[in-house]
Amino acid sequence: MDTTQLEQLRGFILDGLADDEERVARGDAPLLADAEARGRFRVLRSDDGQGFLLVPGDLSEEEDGVPASHEEKLRALRSEVENTDSGDVLQLVASAYEGRHGWLEEWRAATP
Repeated sequence: MDTTQLEQLRGFILDGLADDEERVARGDAPLLADAEARGRFRVLRSDDGQGFLLVPGDLSEEEDGVPASHEEKLRALRSEVENTDSGDVLQLVASAYEGRHGWLEEWRAATP
């Protein structure tokens, strides 16, 4: 993925995160929660409680650790998306927003 494609994907995700932030402000569940429920990825609090980890796939509740609010997860993802140069990370986060207008099939992460 070249720099232009990464920036286009980053913009798509940031728009999705903004929509999710609005959903949460209205008291609705964000698309992020649906992506986690479908086992696309998990946003987990780090062991020291100071940060978050983005983990592909699904985890059992025992592995889930200390719960984090939707607001905390969205802030952590926004920071990660704004600061990463990893196409893999961006593709993983983008999977939460595949149903949104503007999704491009080429952004779908390859499955192992």
